[in-house]
Amino acid sequence: MAAPSWIQSLLNHRKNVLASMHMKCVSTRLRKYGLRFDDLFDPMEDMDIKEALRRLPREVVDARHQRLLRAMDLSMKHQYLPDDLQAKQTPFRSYLHDMISLVNQNP
Repeated sequence: MAAPSWIQSLLNHRKNVLASMHMKCVSTRLRKYGLRFDDLFDPMEDMDIKEALRRLPREVVDARHQRLLRAMDLSMKHQYLPDDLQAKQTPFRSYLHDMISLVNQNP
């Protein structure tokens, strides 16, 4: 069931200033650790995520694992990525959403 249009416009960062500010804040936090938004999904919590990760190419899953390990290491050391590496990060470049929709279509 799709959300009503007023909810969609409320969550659209191009139309809502607060949504834009929130997206910028999340982007900054993800860049500090070198993560992507899709890395935050837990495969142990949702079986669709687990199946989507199983269907992804091995290189994509390995890159996700390396990003998570690097983020945990930086967090334990109370450090962030250097500024030049933070600038190269793409936190909202999705690699999982297409596969999740495919899993939902063809279980």
